[in-house]
Amino acid sequence: MAKNCKLSAATALALGLAAMSLSGCLSTAESHESSPEASQAESHAGAESHAHKIVVTTPVNKDVITTQRYVCQIHACKHIEIRALEGGYLKEIPVNEGQVVTKGDLMFQILPILYDARLEAERAEAQRIEIELNNAQSLNNKGFVSPQEIALKSAELKKAKAKVLLAQAEKDFASVTAPFDGIVDRQHHQLGSLISEGDVLTTFSDISLMWVYFNVPEARYLQYKADLDKGDSEAVNLQIELELANGKIFPQSGKIGAIEADFNNMTGNIPFRADFPNPDRLLRNGQTGTILIHRSLKNVVVIPQRATFEILHKRYAYVVDEGGIVHQRDITIECEQDDIFVIREGLKAGEKIIFEGIRQVRDGDKIEFEFRDAEEIMNNLKYHAE
Repeated sequence: MAKNCKLSAATALALGLAAMSLSGCLSTAESHESSPEASQAESHAGAESHAHKIVVTTPVNKDVITTQRYVCQIHACKHIEIRALEGGYLKEIPVNEGQVVTKGDLMFQILPILYDARLEAERAEAQRIEIELNNAQSLNNKGFVSPQEIALKSAELKKAKAKVLLAQAEKDFASVTAPFDGIVDRQHHQLGSLISEGDVLTTFSDISLMWVYFNVPEARYLQYKADLDKGDSEAVNLQIELELANGKIFPQSGKIGAIEADFNNMTGNIPFRADFPNPDRLLRNGQTGTILIHRSLKNVVVIPQRATFEILHKRYAYVVDEGGIVHQRDITIECEQDDIFVIREGLKAGEKIIFEGIRQVRDGDKIEFEFRDAEEIMNNLKYHAE
């Protein structure tokens, strides 16, 4: 009896273990059967969590100021070489490098002894001939000298006086004076140097007005020329500034002073010249900088750059019609400024365009969207196009 109880207990234990094993297998199988549905649900939930809301806005008409930048070279309006017109030793240099001088100030004095001697000799010769002419006129009055001899003496006197003027000019050439108000540049010869005719003594600059040269592409040239041809009343459409090498803006504004006659066929550019007053003499000949041309555009169509995308160097936007259908639209950009595009062709004010969610739609899709006012978007732009 006891033996039978022991066997029944062992049998019960074995049956229990078998049942547990079977239950575990069934639960594992059930978990494997339900995993595809669970993963699909989780994937769908993740996609929904990463999907962005599609935001739509409209292009607007507004006045904008566009800025174009051009590398430039700065030159003095007058920049010349001061050369010696006569040879000799440098006797005096009364100016220093970098000194501001006025017109007529003495800059270099070449030893004038030879020129003084030549001038005195020519004056003496002229006086001698003048005395001979006076004597001949006295004798002519008495009938001892013919009129022809008087005429010859008169011609000799004129020739002698011309030589006096030439000697005076040579002496004056020994004194090199400033031809205009300006700044003395580097001196190429020092006191006591032997100077030959034509030697460069220094260079001399008038920097009261600076000429700034830069190259403009043909398309921009046509725009600027049209603005300039409108007359002084429309001249405010072009505002010209000069950015210096340190990144600061030169305090004086400029204006277009000249446009050269020929385009460079290799680059498609034409040189412009902008004139800048330089009252504090901050600018010097040979500097470099960047010209900034600000151009006012009135009542143009403007959209955020973020509302566009590019395919093969062409720019597009998605336009949403009244039925919520998306249409891909080719657009032409007039210019860009900060985070906005100025539209030349392709869009007009009032049309609905996708601002956020461009990557989630395709041409022909029907969408649900949230509309956001264009002014609100323009005031909070921070990012460029996707």
